[in-house]
Amino acid sequence: MARLAVNYYSQVLGMDRMIQVILPELSDHMPAWTAADLQDIPVLYLLHGMSGDQDVWSRRTSIERLVRQTPIAIVMPSTDLAWYTNTTYGMAYLDALLDELPKKVATLFPQISQKREKNFVAGLSMGGYGAFKMAFSNDHFSYAASLSGALMGDPDFPNRTTWQNDAYWEGIFGDMSQVLGSKNDVITLAKQQVASQKHLPKLYAWIGEQDYLYQNNLTTLPQIAALGYDLTFETSPGTHDWYYWDKQIERVLEWLPIAYQPEERLA
Repeated sequence: MARLAVNYYSQVLGMDRMIQVILPELSDHMPAWTAADLQDIPVLYLLHGMSGDQDVWSRRTSIERLVRQTPIAIVMPSTDLAWYTNTTYGMAYLDALLDELPKKVATLFPQISQKREKNFVAGLSMGGYGAFKMAFSNDHFSYAASLSGALMGDPDFPNRTTWQNDAYWEGIFGDMSQVLGSKNDVITLAKQQVASQKHLPKLYAWIGEQDYLYQNNLTTLPQIAALGYDLTFETSPGTHDWYYWDKQIERVLEWLPIAYQPEERLA
């Protein structure tokens, strides 16, 4: 596997951006792979949470090691603290990631597939929200996974006494009392996607039972499933912590429609 740091200019945002890319390559470590295996490669866009950036999945989890025997590309972008959203202060982060970034990836890495059935998105916390939001907003992703997602599908979200302040949230979303039912509400986006009669992505969600977002997920996910989405929802003991996300990202890889090859483990 190769891990690449890519700097590119975003016309949408008007500034340089960074992505981290994990890319399968022919090597002595994978003698069974051929050049044909490394064409039209599936890709997982892996999204960070509020305190992260394009590097955090590589720093905090085993993602690079987990996929070293599997022909899949991992693309890790950054949305800064903008919640995968076209903000009210005029920065179109959602457009930059949803529309512009896949085109950049296609140009820079032509071996990565552009087919819907081979494009997936996943994320943790804020990135779980971003993964569902991106999957509901267009027809590019066939699978989407949320780990400890801040899904914003209930009126108690966010708890602004602990997360930033009112000015921050209003800079991202505008009037927070109007978010539910808006273009930034995942349930509203899911309803719009169903009404459009486009392909519906398959969904996976996990939340730790001791996570402060547990009730948020219990409130939001059944509403999405009721719309007709194929949703796998799992819970287990856990808090809002990298220890659990490191474990659960392998569960996501097992769930995706890829030829995932787990590493050998004797115990």
